[in-house]
Amino acid sequence: MEIQELQDEELTAQAREWRLRALRGEKEARGMAHELEREVRRRFGNPQAETQHSLKEVRVLGELP
Repeated sequence: MEIQELQDEELTAQAREWRLRALRGEKEARGMAHELEREVRRRFGNPQAETQHSLKEVRVLGELP
């Protein structure tokens, strides 16, 4: 399978399927799941990085009002 040649919908479906197989314990599936997920992140960005919120201002305990 040429990962770069997959259409977007097929890529996401394959990534989901291989990750499920890896989670079920198929040792050989882990590497393929990783490669597919890496291509998903390359094409669409990393949604987890975009949803992380910055930390609010941190204050030293002695500075609290």
